[in-house]
Amino acid sequence: MPSQLGTMLLIANPAAQNGRGADAATEAAHLLRTAVGEQALDVVLTERPGHAVALAAAADGYDTVLALGGDGIIHEVAGGLMERAVDVRPALGIVPVGSGNDYARTLGMSCKVEHACAQLLNAAPHPADLGRVNGHWFVETLSFGLDAAIALDTVERRKRTGRTGTILYAEAGIDQLLHHLDARRYTASFDGGAPVAGASITFAVQIGPSYGGGFKICPNARFDDGLFDVCIAHPPIGVAGAALIFALAKSGRHTGFKQMEFRRVRTLHVEFDEVPPAQMDGELIEATTFDVSIEPRALNVLLPA
Repeated sequence: MPSQLGTMLLIANPAAQNGRGADAATEAAHLLRTAVGEQALDVVLTERPGHAVALAAAADGYDTVLALGGDGIIHEVAGGLMERAVDVRPALGIVPVGSGNDYARTLGMSCKVEHACAQLLNAAPHPADLGRVNGHWFVETLSFGLDAAIALDTVERRKRTGRTGTILYAEAGIDQLLHHLDARRYTASFDGGAPVAGASITFAVQIGPSYGGGFKICPNARFDDGLFDVCIAHPPIGVAGAALIFALAKSGRHTGFKQMEFRRVRTLHVEFDEVPPAQMDGELIEATTFDVSIEPRALNVLLPA
């Protein structure tokens, strides 16, 4: 049958979920081709970090580019699509096969391949915001400090143990809370305002509400409102208090603590006294100074009906 998705390129990370990505790509390709025809879909497997950026940037003649894998490959594909001129920029669809799948939660996409493909076949494009930090695009989250250290530690644990799921984030969180509950000094300017000096334990800049596999750090964030939601946890917070806030953040019930500051902004400039742990969509970024801005309605993404 004709597809409203047009011609599609599926960019898949075969290493997603510790090797499940290759089988998931085969399954997704079969389901989609059965529905739309063999000629409507091309499939490419990534071979190295950054490969998906190049593939998406070179996606000539496609109406839709699908990213299969975790938040990392979605991050790369979105960045590659943003290298294309807006009039030749395909829509972005996702087949979530990751461990965190936070962008999938934001878009309402199923993490089961069969269901995700069915959603895509009935999906409609919707303009979504993207963030930009020091020249890099991100789709869901940018964070500094404890939360970034947890996210990066989770990636290392996944590589080391072969395990997946939110439990890894919880384990990394407990370890970091017990051993690395560090306050980091910063100076920040929000929307070009006067610089504000402070200290943070966590500092998250969100497009969507969650990170770390469903922790709702900014529960009211929307991916299409043209604004970042910012959450800053200020010291002093002891281990017990931090553990409670961490646990409550899973369901977004941490917002009432006096240590928690929330803002909604379009731009942010922040300078740390030393290089903090920092991540964007789970990918490492290293600097002491970060210039962050939002690009409203930057990319059409496929939303389930």
